[in-house]
Amino acid sequence: MTAGKGTSAAGTMTSEVPLVSVVIPTCNRPQLVVRAVRSALAQTLRAIEVIVVQDGPNESTVEALSRIADPRLVVHVLPENVGPAAACNAGVARAQAQWVAFLDDDDEFLPQKLEIQLLAAQRSSHRYPVVLCRIIGRAKSGDRVWPRRAPQPNEPTSEWLFCRKGPFFGEGLVQSDMVFTHKDLLETVPLGGHLREHDDIDWALRAVAAPGAGLVFPSTDEPLAIWYLDEDRPRMSLRADWRYSLCWVDARGHWVTPRAYASFLLTWVGS
Repeated sequence: MTAGKGTSAAGTMTSEVPLVSVVIPTCNRPQLVVRAVRSALAQTLRAIEVIVVQDGPNESTVEALSRIADPRLVVHVLPENVGPAAACNAGVARAQAQWVAFLDDDDEFLPQKLEIQLLAAQRSSHRYPVVLCRIIGRAKSGDRVWPRRAPQPNEPTSEWLFCRKGPFFGEGLVQSDMVFTHKDLLETVPLGGHLREHDDIDWALRAVAAPGAGLVFPSTDEPLAIWYLDEDRPRMSLRADWRYSLCWVDARGHWVTPRAYASFLLTWVGS
């Protein structure tokens, strides 16, 4: 990998400016967020900062994180609960790096994730690449690797997300642990603050519609993160309401092709 400003050829920080800021929103889950933070700090790309945004005061979380002796860790406590999307936006506002990656507090990065995605971003022809990756969906029933394919050239993002060639979930997918992109894009197209569902794909549809933006996948097919699907406590955002989904897609017709709309009705609303 080409050494960037603030790093040596080995990727070790030589200045106060990191190459990548990892934003981890959390809400009262100290043990889980410590696992997430340690996976971020264990990246082969060392020139990073890890920003944990505690969504409302919680002493046990702050205390647990204080035991991690790494100057790259920053803990920001919000004065009140604002929800995961707004917490992510607060983390982006504090990010020092040009590039930002997200990590849910109950998930993990695999060691080379940021190094591989940074290289893909640097090689991209897009001014604002939205670099995704494959992830392991880990459940008690076993592991699955999603998404099962990358978008085809010139394939509309909505069709990649919603138009399945088979009956199984995960052919196209955007999940927050996958996302690596430019801070400027996140400030221009922030995460939606009031969605009960579809927040990740909503942001992806809005983001790739921005001038200079486009989806990018690394050359490797290896998964780069672990998405835990059945932890003992519920995830920060998880709802199921077909009426809400129908209203959501109806309001986003300018980002969703007719073919994708029909597929969304069959596979999301219908199911």
